[in-house]
Amino acid sequence: MAGLPWRATADGLSLVVRLTPKGGRDAIDGVETMSDGKAVLKARVRAVPEDGKANAALVEMLAKALRISRSAVTVAAGQTSRVKTLEISGDPAALAEALARAADRG
Repeated sequence: MAGLPWRATADGLSLVVRLTPKGGRDAIDGVETMSDGKAVLKARVRAVPEDGKANAALVEMLAKALRISRSAVTVAAGQTSRVKTLEISGDPAALAEALARAADRG
C-alpha cells in the first residue's frame, strides 16, 4: 500500500483527491493508488465541471462527511484538474480519523 492521501499540516490536513464530475451520485469511493504511486482519495459528484460547480460539490460533500463547515475546506491546487489538493482546517488527528472512516465506507 502506497500510504494515505492526506498528511498533517500546521493547521489541519492536506488531502489529494481524484474527482470524477458527473459521476451519477455524490460519494467518496475510497483510497486508490495512481500509476505514479501516489495515493489519492477517490470521489465523485453529480455536478458538472463548469464554473467551479464540481469543486463546490466536492467541498460540500467532504465538509458534510467530516462534520465541519464548508469554509474549513479549500481547493488549494488543481482547480481545473481531476487531481486536486485540498486544505482542511482543524485538528489533524480528528480530521484524519474522520477521513479514514469516510474512505472505508467507500
